[in-house]
Amino acid sequence: MSLRKTSLTKSLKKNIPLLLLALPGLIYLLINNYIPMAGIIIAFKKIDYGKGILASDWIGFDNFKFLFSTPDAWTMTRNTIFYNFAFIVIGTICALGMAILMFEITNHFYAKYFQGAFLLPNLISMVVVSYIAFAFLNSENGFINKTVLSLFGIDEINYYTSAKSWPWILLVVYLWKNTGYASIIYLASIAGIDKTIYEAARIDGAGKLSQIRLITIPLIKPTIIILVLLSIGRIMFSDFGLFYQVPMNAGALYSTTQTIDTYVYRGLMQLGNIGMSSAAGVYQSVIGFILVLTANFLVKKVSPDDALF
Repeated sequence: MSLRKTSLTKSLKKNIPLLLLALPGLIYLLINNYIPMAGIIIAFKKIDYGKGILASDWIGFDNFKFLFSTPDAWTMTRNTIFYNFAFIVIGTICALGMAILMFEITNHFYAKYFQGAFLLPNLISMVVVSYIAFAFLNSENGFINKTVLSLFGIDEINYYTSAKSWPWILLVVYLWKNTGYASIIYLASIAGIDKTIYEAARIDGAGKLSQIRLITIPLIKPTIIILVLLSIGRIMFSDFGLFYQVPMNAGALYSTTQTIDTYVYRGLMQLGNIGMSSAAGVYQSVIGFILVLTANFLVKKVSPDDALF
């Protein structure tokens, strides 16, 4: 036992600089991610501001009925899961494709052009805001109606009353907003691959597509898996700005734009019951946690070295 303590003490002393470097991040995680978890009790109480959180009446799972007793329960759950599934699959493909494209471009131009190529995804990520989407889709003077459709003689479309158009609109806006940021992560992973591997492949006669298929993608597979697993953990959550602000909170679009987050927000604004919104957060987090464990278990079965834990 004393040898173990001595070894542990030496290890701590040896790693003090690293522990000090990690301390600010650990404090941040503790304050913002772990301490607030005590507030989970709000989901099981009927909050009375006069009594306070701890003294409020305990009502068990009654707050969770808010999510499942409404006819919109299936719609919002379906939309949340299906949209996020599409975002994960198509978003990963687009981000990976952009990262590979930028990597290949920068390999064929002078180093001075690299910064411009690296800046491109940042611009793509930051440009999209809800008012730009409105400028494109506005039925009165929007760019698509007044420029694109009129050019081909197609009748104007009132997008804010046409629910069937929004799955595609939301997918495009999501890709426009997020592809650039995600591609930077993949680009950093690709840039870390040993260049001599590509040189050896070229000597052996491998073309560019073969190098991408046999070298680039397999070597950055751990990064892809980690990002996908993290995305799966958020599959029950949605980008509030994307699903609430971009459709302009139009009631006619709820069948294709309403998610758990927007439904809870609308319910909270109407009822002012934070217990119900807290219950939704617990429901989303628990399902997300289960999905991450399941996905990681499957990855571990297929490729143990690539599992998250």
